[in-house]
Amino acid sequence: MEALIIGMVFLTVIGAYVVTSVLLLRYPTILHRKKKVAFKCRHICHRGGAGEGLENTLTAYRHAVNLGTHMIELDCQMTKDGKVVVAHDNNLLRLTGSEILISETNYEDLPLIKSSLPLQFDHRKVTSVVEEGNIESRRIPLFRDVLKTFPDLPLNVDVKEDNDDLVNKIAALLHEFDREHITAWGNFSKSVANKCHARNPSIPLFVSLSRVIVLVVCFYTGLLPFIPIKESFYEVPMISLALQDRLKMSLSRTARTLIRVADWLLMSKFMFSHLEKRGIQTYLWVLNEEEEFDRAFRLGATGVMTDFPTKLSIYLEKHPEYAGRESTSDHLLQS
Repeated sequence: MEALIIGMVFLTVIGAYVVTSVLLLRYPTILHRKKKVAFKCRHICHRGGAGEGLENTLTAYRHAVNLGTHMIELDCQMTKDGKVVVAHDNNLLRLTGSEILISETNYEDLPLIKSSLPLQFDHRKVTSVVEEGNIESRRIPLFRDVLKTFPDLPLNVDVKEDNDDLVNKIAALLHEFDREHITAWGNFSKSVANKCHARNPSIPLFVSLSRVIVLVVCFYTGLLPFIPIKESFYEVPMISLALQDRLKMSLSRTARTLIRVADWLLMSKFMFSHLEKRGIQTYLWVLNEEEEFDRAFRLGATGVMTDFPTKLSIYLEKHPEYAGRESTSDHLLQS
């Protein structure tokens, strides 16, 4: 009899937990105040649209803006003389052909980007300079110049180095240009993300890798609706892209199976919906084909990061049901 009573109590508690969890997953504002972010972007250019212009250059950014992008994703490093620059790699071998480190080189001594670059997320494609004489299209830009040139455009800033000075200088520049409210920042590194948030918690933060794992585990165990989330952006890769030929990855059968499982766990429409109801936007990267855009928006992603802004613009024109979502970034771009 005692065992029966314990069993019934246990089942009652578990049942109550499951019902409460499902209820709060569907209606999270019962427990949490919805985050308010000044922008919501669907069309996001990865490194400025690296498939249509040399990555992270002012020329690529201008091309993306002319196409009506809602946001530019970019990467920040710091030079030896303390200048914040926009570049993905600290080691410039891939970008310039010179094996030097940005962190050990003064800004004026940085070499120009090569006139042609293989696309990192599609080895079959090469991006080349259209105007050979246009030095801007090959120069590593200062972050300050990006902020000056695009004062109202939302930016997604990946702080590439675990460096307190870099974090502080980026924060100071965002404050100087009065754009903390239209910038997201962070890094997949937990340490860097924590430093960003500690330096200025008013700047919207995107998730680190460890936080992605925590949030996914909490979702599948039913704990997600009970925990506070400091991040405003859930930015994750569409893992299944690793199975495609364009990434040139040699994978074992076991690895391919694990990737499919990880993709199934990460690409949860129910989880994306829960996050959206809490004011947390989901951005998926790096998607370069129409079927990938389609899958992302069908899953309920807020926005897509792409190397090909023209492709995404054409897709959104063909699919007004996604392009028509209300977005404060539209008003920012028109102001």
